[in-house]
Amino acid sequence: MKIRLFTIPNMITLCNLLAGCAAVISVVGRHDLSWAFAFVALAAVFDFMDGFVARLTKSYSAVGKELDSLADMVSFGVAPAAVLYELFILNGGDPYWGFVVFILAACSALRLGKFNIDENQTKQFIGLPTPACALFFVSCGYLVQKYAISLPLWGIIVGTLIFSVLLICNVPMFALKFSHYRFAGNQVRYVFLAAAIVALGIAGLSAVPFIIVAYILISLIIAWMSPRS
Repeated sequence: MKIRLFTIPNMITLCNLLAGCAAVISVVGRHDLSWAFAFVALAAVFDFMDGFVARLTKSYSAVGKELDSLADMVSFGVAPAAVLYELFILNGGDPYWGFVVFILAACSALRLGKFNIDENQTKQFIGLPTPACALFFVSCGYLVQKYAISLPLWGIIVGTLIFSVLLICNVPMFALKFSHYRFAGNQVRYVFLAAAIVALGIAGLSAVPFIIVAYILISLIIAWMSPRS
């Protein structure tokens, strides 16, 4: 069996990976959390586009599925953990104790591994998606550096632990995937997207972490209100 490596979706996935690598270098080499945010956001765009192009061109492959998770591990696992480590050090934390924040990277790996074999995640997610988790922390890093905000060390650790649990929990979270574009059946998606666009228009990039928190809270409310079998 001939395995095709250089398909268009795979090339887009590799762009995701390279953007994630650039985000890590921005943190480790330049201590620049603004560029780290930009590169992770770019990686998220590539992450959306590879699946979209694969569906459009009907070029699905087992290699593409595995490659996507490997790229996501760098862009949405290692990169946000590196941002958290930088925040921990910037706020006076001990470099050795700061390594605790890489629990986020470990839980991201578990989340991605589970996603690859879980057939219940075609229309919704089980647990917090790694791109959402990553965008929360890199946007927080951007805002902290831009506005010189001080964070308590315990807050960084607690935030890391909460989001790590959200990554691997069994709570269903709605996906922004449309099987059709009618309003009926997509009410939550359309209202959420509209509210997110309005928030970005009013507050700019400062709205990003609040949009992610709103996504989590809405998902938890829907899960709580859903009938249990």
